[in-house]
Amino acid sequence: MNDHAPAPTPPAPPWRRLRARCAALAIAGALCACAAPRPPVPQAAVTLPLLAGWYDGEEVFYITTDVSDAEVALAKGANFVPRLAEALPAVKQSAPQASSVDKVYGVANFAQGSVFASAPSPVGALNRDRVYSPLWQLVTVTWLDGQTPRTLRSEEQVLDAAEKGQVRLGVTRVVLNCPILQRATGSSLPGVSSGPR
Repeated sequence: MNDHAPAPTPPAPPWRRLRARCAALAIAGALCACAAPRPPVPQAAVTLPLLAGWYDGEEVFYITTDVSDAEVALAKGANFVPRLAEALPAVKQSAPQASSVDKVYGVANFAQGSVFASAPSPVGALNRDRVYSPLWQLVTVTWLDGQTPRTLRSEEQVLDAAEKGQVRLGVTRVVLNCPILQRATGSSLPGVSSGPR
């Protein structure tokens, strides 16, 4: 039987304890830096051409940044991005196919804003409209001879005019990236403001 207790472990030298504490502080600092909010950065301002269009009778404001067709991109002062056309479903398909693209109606022979088939509600992170997408398949609207053009303010009005033989619709393979940034009801993305038109 051994009556002797084990000899106590000698304390670590002070330099080793200091190094361990420094390492622990460095790790804690790194973890806090990842979780801490970034300091505010001065806001830079960019001016973009805010365009007016229509959704369901309400005026909406949007920008056009990218277009899949070179001529349309040039006319709209946007980036030519041919790959956007890949967002459209295949031309020949046996069953309807889900797509991230909605319809936008552009009137070819009467001055008015584009008519959108959907819009964020409200604009921003709280949007509840699951149909809305900023990618649009261009459908041209042409007033037929003998008709009196008027401003069409909703997809329903466009389709009604087509059904009555007042306009001709032309479904294209052109895709535009046109995010809606503001609605006349007042909702808008943070920092977006529209000046006098």
